[in-house]
Amino acid sequence: MNTKKFCFIICVNHEGYKKECLYYINRLHVPEGYEVDVLTISDAVSMTSGYNAAMQESDAKYKIYLHQDVFIVNRNFLTELLEVFEDKSIGLIGMVGAPQLPEHAVMWYGERVGRIYTSNVVKAGMSVMGGTGICEVEAVDGLLMATQYDVPWREDLFTGWDFYDVSQSFEFRRKGYRVVVPAMEEPWCIHDDGFLNLSNYYNERKKFLSEYGAEKNG
Repeated sequence: MNTKKFCFIICVNHEGYKKECLYYINRLHVPEGYEVDVLTISDAVSMTSGYNAAMQESDAKYKIYLHQDVFIVNRNFLTELLEVFEDKSIGLIGMVGAPQLPEHAVMWYGERVGRIYTSNVVKAGMSVMGGTGICEVEAVDGLLMATQYDVPWREDLFTGWDFYDVSQSFEFRRKGYRVVVPAMEEPWCIHDDGFLNLSNYYNERKKFLSEYGAEKNG
């Protein structure tokens, strides 16, 4: 494991989004003595399988899994990640999270913390979802998930593009690691998420509740 290396891992299916995402990554300040790698996966059959393949390929200690439509505007992003990860009990960082998942496990119907610039079919602008300092959460949104430990993604269970993020949050917690949303005065990234495809979302939700339902606090 290379303790001085970051790896950005992105599942892609749109060349325009890919180029825009990489543009912002290439503008980030890289802490002295560190290096940055990028792995893009264009033929993944699911988010979990794509992320597992890239995780196994990279020797970077710090891995940032993000959507192709996420653009990191905080140029000190990597330095601030390292500051949060100085606490070795923290395994996973997200930009948006749920302190307690609702009983039905649909994150956006419950309390959330974090900050993000968003652009979708409803609105564009800054979304402030609460939390003033670093907040420990049950789960984070998959738009961006940064780790300092490798924990396998549950591709045996989640075979599509939904609930992989909530599952992974619970997998980290099963390992005894904390899952957090950092303190942000301004959002660290833009999510140009457009229209959400929820055609398989509720089938994946049933899988999540069957596997992790007893571990939820909400």
